[in-house]
Amino acid sequence: MPSLGRAFTFLWSSTALSNVADGVLKVGAPLLAVSMTRSPTQVSLVGAAVTLPWLLCALHAGAIADRTDRRRIMVLANAARAGVLVLGGALALSGMLNLWAMLAVLLVSGVSEVFADTSAQSVLPMTVPSDRLTAANGRVVSAQMIGNEFLGSPLAGFLVALLPVAVLGAPALLYGAAGVLLLGMRGDYSPRARTPESTGESTGESSAESVGKGTGESADKGVGESTDEGTDKSVGEGVGEGVGEGVGKSTDESAGKGVGEGAGGLGRDIREALRYLWAHRLLRTLAISAGMLNTASAAYFGVLVLWLVGPGSRVGLAPEGYGLMMSALAVGSVAGSLVAERLTGMLGEGRTLLVAWLVSALLYLVPVLVPVAWVLYPTAVLWGVAGGAANVLVVSTRQRLIPSALLGRVNSAYRLVGMGGMPVGAALGGLLGEIAGLPVVFLGAAGVALAAVGLVWRVARGPISMPLTSDHSVRRTSASV
Repeated sequence: MPSLGRAFTFLWSSTALSNVADGVLKVGAPLLAVSMTRSPTQVSLVGAAVTLPWLLCALHAGAIADRTDRRRIMVLANAARAGVLVLGGALALSGMLNLWAMLAVLLVSGVSEVFADTSAQSVLPMTVPSDRLTAANGRVVSAQMIGNEFLGSPLAGFLVALLPVAVLGAPALLYGAAGVLLLGMRGDYSPRARTPESTGESTGESSAESVGKGTGESADKGVGESTDEGTDKSVGEGVGEGVGEGVGKSTDESAGKGVGEGAGGLGRDIREALRYLWAHRLLRTLAISAGMLNTASAAYFGVLVLWLVGPGSRVGLAPEGYGLMMSALAVGSVAGSLVAERLTGMLGEGRTLLVAWLVSALLYLVPVLVPVAWVLYPTAVLWGVAGGAANVLVVSTRQRLIPSALLGRVNSAYRLVGMGGMPVGAALGGLLGEIAGLPVVFLGAAGVALAAVGLVWRVARGPISMPLTSDHSVRRTSASV
């Protein structure tokens, strides 16, 4: 594959290491919790602790990412994650780590993750030309999946069995190394800054011309003309004047002054992002649908370990088998992220997204209907293909449609809606599993996911084989939204 430049290479390498650490924690923390309690409610608190920071901190993380050097935020966030996990490892080594102490460690680590991930998605368009965003995101998602599922997940299964303290200690080392790698990215990665390694297309034209046109026309005319005249004309005019001019002007003016100067504080920055997201019909619908899907996923996977792992489970997997199932999911995710560009070329972005999310929703039923160990592995591969392709598509869409000077804030507002329900979903999944049984949780999650697919279908029900985004065809996007 052709190189995407020095800055992207360091960003990609840091992402790869940090996601190995994420994978160890994602699988290792629930397995540690299962060793401490068999209560579905208490086990589900692990998922709630990891995802709650998105609900509490996402908007502020985005506003800060639009005010200062995004690379510096990532370095500091990785250092903070490493530090708190070293503390957790020390407690485990001394025999003082209980469930509540582990939840506190995961909560603090999760806060750092919010700042790191928000800045990472916002800094990526500053490292590559805008026409290579899909390729760059495909590589990043591949690294995330390989690290999270293919390497971190099985490693966690073996660490829990051999050396439980390493479930916290190994991620600490990896996060520290990821922070060091980011220092290799030269230049200023503050919003609207032109780094020596980024191209004019990715920062200059993309931020000025394509923000004016991409946001003005894509958010205004693209969304305005995309649906039936009644709703969409009003949305189009609202977005045209409120977002196209209002956000367009405020973006240019605040970017000219510097996002931190004259912005009226974090509160004003956050309100501007929320207004932009709500006025953009496509982004708003994707955010709501993602929120439903992630809430269902948090409920589902928060208690899935109880259905699959241990002598009292329905399937009877060993911890190593659970980790290998996550690795199978990673194989599919890597494949899905790498073929996303080709799939969207054949089917169109709207149709690809609908099919991917529909397949993911239907696969929720498999472990309930066919609780057989070997069936889980091909199911996980299909889950991965669908999720990887959809993830690349949605992230690339946001990066193209959102102006550079608003990217951190609107991204974080989107992710607040998209991920804010995850701690609620995790907690509800545990409570419902305790009261009604785990199959009810799994069937309910499938129903919510199918409803989310229906919302996206309403936005993309027209000729959806054409691109949803792309600066050079913003006028044609109206037919696909």
